[in-house]
Order: sequence, then C-alpha cells, then structure tokens
Amino acid sequence: MTGEGDLIAHCGLYCDDCFGYKGKVADLARDLRKELRQAKFEEAVKGIPFKEFQHYNECYEVLGAMVRLRCKSACRGGGGNPFCKIRKCCQTKGVDGCWECGDFETCEKLDSLKVNHGDAHIKNLRKIKKQGIDEFLKGKKCWYSKIK
Repeated sequence: MTGEGDLIAHCGLYCDDCFGYKGKVADLARDLRKELRQAKFEEAVKGIPFKEFQHYNECYEVLGAMVRLRCKSACRGGGGNPFCKIRKCCQTKGVDGCWECGDFETCEKLDSLKVNHGDAHIKNLRKIKKQGIDEFLKGKKCWYSKIK
C-alpha cells in the first residue's frame, strides 16, 4: 500500500481525519503557550478577579499535553500510539489491516477505540473489506459515530 492508502490505520480509521496527524491542535496549543509566556500571563492572572484563573497553571499544563498529541507520521508509518495492540496484532498476523482478518467484528482489541470513535472504525473496516481500499479512499470515511 502506498500513497493515500498509507493513511488508513490498521484499525480502519483514516489518519488524515485525526487532529494528532493534522497537527493543527498541537500548533495552536504551542502558539498559545508561547503567547502566554511572552505576555507574562501567569503574573497577570494574579490581578484578574475571575475565579477560573485560579486554574491557570493546570490550563497551561493541558496545553503542553496538547502539543505532545502530534503524530509525526501516520499509524501505518509508526505514528500514533507506540503501544497499539491493534498494530502489533496486524504485524504479527502479516496483514495490512483488520479488514483482512475474519475476526474484526468481534475483536476485543478494537474495543478500546469505542470511547473516542463509537463504531466508526468498524464501519470503515466493513467498507474496506467490501469495496476495497481504492473505493474506500474515494468515499466518506467515518471518524466518530455513536454505537446503537
């Protein structure tokens, strides 16, 4: 698989839909932290009478964590969670993705994605298995959908 197909993660999610891969959230968080430092905002909030600013340091830390959410490459290129059980499973089985495995509909390794993606990854895997990668890439991809 080469080119745009490399952006299909083993689990069926499409990396180019991910905020971590796109990097915009990380860039904005980095830029905001820089602006806050330059403005010496940590000192300025001491004189602002809004109770929410009592949590400024936690907010600044969260922005730092958002900067670290950036993926330098797509999941299939080693990006994403370095401890991903799904990627390791596919590599062990010698398959490009879960769509090549007959057990993906009931695989417990995929359950960890439900919190953030509902059943979007399962819908994508079904589509890839049925239509193939080229057709999947031409169509709409699921990123989040509620489980019914």
